[in-house]
Amino acid sequence: MKIAHIVCTYPPYYGGMGNLTFQTAQALIARGHEVTVFTPGYYDRKEIKPREETPEKIHAEDLETQGATVKRIAPKLQYGNAAYLSNIARELDDFDIVHLHYPFYGTANIVKKWKEKNPDKRLVITYHMDPRAYGWKGVIFSLYAKFWMPKILRVADAICVSSFDYAAASAAADMLNTEHDKWYELPFGVDIERFSPREKSASLLEKHKIDTDTPVVLFVGGMDEAHYFKGVDILLKSLVVLKQKELKIKVILVGDGPLKEKFMLTANGLGVSHMVEFAGYVSEDDLPSYYNLADVFVLPSINRGEAFGMVLLEAFASGVPVIASDLAGVRTVANQAGMTISPRDPYALADAISGFFSPENDREAWKKLARERAETVYAWPEIAGKLEDIYTLITKNVL
Repeated sequence: MKIAHIVCTYPPYYGGMGNLTFQTAQALIARGHEVTVFTPGYYDRKEIKPREETPEKIHAEDLETQGATVKRIAPKLQYGNAAYLSNIARELDDFDIVHLHYPFYGTANIVKKWKEKNPDKRLVITYHMDPRAYGWKGVIFSLYAKFWMPKILRVADAICVSSFDYAAASAAADMLNTEHDKWYELPFGVDIERFSPREKSASLLEKHKIDTDTPVVLFVGGMDEAHYFKGVDILLKSLVVLKQKELKIKVILVGDGPLKEKFMLTANGLGVSHMVEFAGYVSEDDLPSYYNLADVFVLPSINRGEAFGMVLLEAFASGVPVIASDLAGVRTVANQAGMTISPRDPYALADAISGFFSPENDREAWKKLARERAETVYAWPEIAGKLEDIYTLITKNVL
């Protein structure tokens, strides 16, 4: 099939939706499909020139030689990750399947109008998450969800969501109930070759001054305003409790952003800086080795801004069990090889971490279970096969 994917961000530029779309495209190509990705050709805010002309262009070209054709369209209007791609509709007529990744403010409505003019064309929408924000932006998101989101989803032939658990708690819950037949639970996938169980890297242990017998707790996530919901401050507060319990661990935080310095000051103010290593930005090549350092992975997110947790799958594939917040969608993954705790509760997080390292806990069994779940449930070939089945179903008009 000829398949078009439409997404607001795409590698080499950071964004979970874009990274997921890249992986999906590669998995579909491996199954013999022809995939084109449409994404904004954003402009660099500092240098006022196309981002694809920056030094990162080399990385982008490397990605584009792996099979998927990537068309970066200059937006007529753009704000953050919202972009108005006015000319995209004329690009879509030749495809068997058009797959929109929602939310994509500015362009989702264009795709909706295209579908209404072409009812025989097949449209799939992946509902990734409810956008969340404070202040006036939050008001706009709320109004958009009430007025435009149902209209956009209603024209789709199939709607994919990472878990029905999340969908039932989302702004799209009413549509899930009234049009359940066209909703499909399709979890995200993970590259089980790139992320796999390996020995701890001696060079990274030395770099971060960690003894080989010191238990390691890992966090991976952005440290900017867009990722405020990741709960880094909750993790740091839990270390105060663990310090009182005299549990000797090292916590590695992978991720960068404007809030990193604030978190470092918080750790110092709480008196736990000796327990923490802020690794900052880690390259894609080095990231798997950081997962291999970990004995347990934590995702202490505070609200439904966290809809699934791709990092949980990367931990599973690396043979690392997880501790995550009891949030819709997140718990669907975490409880398969780990445990969940109440959001915003540093004491519960501290108890979970200390319990994991207790002598009674069979950590090796948890590690084996984590890898097994990655291999049997979340490996990309499995996920791509399910998506292919959805595509085939709707092209045959059997819903």
